[in-house]
Amino acid sequence: MHIRSWRFIILIGLVGLTFLASMYVSLSNLKGSLSNLQDPDRAFVYLKLLTVTDNSLPPFHIFLGFLAPLLGISLGFDAINAEQNGGTLSRLIAQPIYRDNLLLAKFLSPMLIVSILFSALALLMLGTGLILTGIRIDLQEVLRIFSFVALSILYVSFWLSLSILLSIRFKQAATSALMAIGIWLFFTIFYPIVVNLTIRSFLPDPNTLSPQQWVTYNDLILNWLRISPSQLYTDATTTLLMPSVRSLGPVTMEQMARAIPAPLPLKESIMIVWPQLSGMIAATMVCFALAYASFMRREVRG
Repeated sequence: MHIRSWRFIILIGLVGLTFLASMYVSLSNLKGSLSNLQDPDRAFVYLKLLTVTDNSLPPFHIFLGFLAPLLGISLGFDAINAEQNGGTLSRLIAQPIYRDNLLLAKFLSPMLIVSILFSALALLMLGTGLILTGIRIDLQEVLRIFSFVALSILYVSFWLSLSILLSIRFKQAATSALMAIGIWLFFTIFYPIVVNLTIRSFLPDPNTLSPQQWVTYNDLILNWLRISPSQLYTDATTTLLMPSVRSLGPVTMEQMARAIPAPLPLKESIMIVWPQLSGMIAATMVCFALAYASFMRREVRG
């Protein structure tokens, strides 16, 4: 049903077009990026395909941070209420299957489609880069790229579980879709504005702070911003695709002076973003658990 639906085809087309546009910009600027001796990540050619830009277009992981929630919402906002309004939900539950298996199928089948899509895009990117550059790909780059793919799938799964929860709570598909899009818009656009305005109204002007106070001030803003799923995804993808990233918060001049400008192993990058990963996993599990409990207690009538 998902593969044949127009909304899925349109979103797949948008993801594919943004991928091709980002790849074109990255390949056009790849030579200049690899010749930059000041860049500690210049040896990671295939990671550069996902991060290099000339500012005419954002890199692909930024595009995906915008489109992935729409993909998850479109696949789940009418998962239950559309079945009930069409009279097919009672027929499904009347079959000799467990009720929770129906909810699991509504969650796992879209995730399988999304996993195939993102894996295919990653393999297409690796194959295109190998053909055009002729540079052998390093195992570290492969692991980082597929860690990015797994993270993107996790990000979609959060929005999918949230939209399924809303499709259970609201009877009309239009209401659940508007609520899901409203939550996405709030966290993407309005929440950072609210955080900055609130903190600036209660704390002194940052221009008057000492360096140590300035670090504390920015840490406070970042910690509040990390309530947003989009901020968690941005932090995690930036660290995974840029091995030289050693910190996700502000650093002092003393810390910068002691830091060695060298790429980190994948294990250490994952350790840096583990709070972000665990936060996204927990949010997904909470949304799905609420959807599960609500669906199991719901009375379904024909």
